[in-house]
Amino acid sequence: MRLVGENISEAGIFSFSEALKKAEALELDLVEISPQADPPVCKIIDYQKYLYQRKKKAKEMKANASKVIIKEIRFGPNTDEHDYQFKLKHAQGFLTEGAKVKAYVFFRGRSILFSDQGEKLLLRFAVDLEEWGKAEQMPKLEGKRMIMMLAPTKKK
Repeated sequence: MRLVGENISEAGIFSFSEALKKAEALELDLVEISPQADPPVCKIIDYQKYLYQRKKKAKEMKANASKVIIKEIRFGPNTDEHDYQFKLKHAQGFLTEGAKVKAYVFFRGRSILFSDQGEKLLLRFAVDLEEWGKAEQMPKLEGKRMIMMLAPTKKK
């Protein structure tokens, strides 16, 4: 087997027993790196330390991962122009901060008959926010709600 690592004086091809003796002499572990290679590649390392470092690196990567924030904006099927503009400004702020926006029209009772009004409202909302974000999902009726998702556009 081919032996590699920082801890050994000379890298090269050794028998399994020789490699194991070298690892024991250094009080470290003999770890197989590439079993498909010809000859197989092994490394002399402290395996517990290696596992610890790998776990620490994974935790660090997870901490650095960006978390997706979703802000919701609720409309009624007959939302006034002032209310619409007010909610539009809030959505612009959310998208500027990098959060996703979930806009939905909530239908109560017989107002479900005006689902076309709700769809027009959400499409207008998406067009007005084109500069700050793009529609991930077009308006879709789910039960008593018509939902649309908007994602922020990447600024250069």
